[in-house]
Amino acid sequence: MKKVKMTASGRVQGVGFRWGVLSLAVEIGDITGRVWNNDDGTVTILAQSDYPEKISQFIHDIRKGPTPFSNVSYLDVTIANFEDYKDFKVQHPY
Repeated sequence: MKKVKMTASGRVQGVGFRWGVLSLAVEIGDITGRVWNNDDGTVTILAQSDYPEKISQFIHDIRKGPTPFSNVSYLDVTIANFEDYKDFKVQHPY
């Protein structure tokens, strides 16, 4: 299983970015994980899949911006180790 942690910077909060990330995961299929806003204005994404090519496509599409109003100026991608998820969800800060 391939697992990555991404931190997106740019216009990524207040533009439906997290919901766009969720939609991308569903559209590509076989991607599970979490996405949430950070206090510093960035967004963190944990994603995993048994299909590395799907993770590659997911990363590519996030770099382009998952919504028309988002603009990713920088996407930090690292291999990560985290709990396995059975679905993809938007985490809320409360």
